[in-house]
Amino acid sequence: MVNALEKFSREVIITNELGIHARSAAKIVALAKDAKSLVWIIKDGEKADASSILDILTLECTQGSKIIVEIADPLDLDILNAIAELVEKRFEE
Repeated sequence: MVNALEKFSREVIITNELGIHARSAAKIVALAKDAKSLVWIIKDGEKADASSILDILTLECTQGSKIIVEIADPLDLDILNAIAELVEKRFEE
C-alpha cells in the first residue's frame, strides 16, 4: 500500500542548448495542467509549480542542469513520465 504522503519523482538532465526557456516551459505547463494533483520541477532544492511558466523560469535551468520532476498522486505518473520524456527529447527543438 502506498503512503499518501509518498512522492514519486524522476531525475532528468537538461540537454538542449537553450535550457528551459519560455517555449519549453510552456510545453511543461501544457502537460502539468492535466494533472489531478500538484506537479513540481525541482532544481538545487528549489521547488517550482510545473503548471506555472513563471515559476519554472525562476529556476534558471540551463543546459546541463539536473532537475527532478515530482508528483504527489500516483494517478499522475503518466504526466511525470511525459514531462521527463519531453526533457529527454530536448523539448522537441
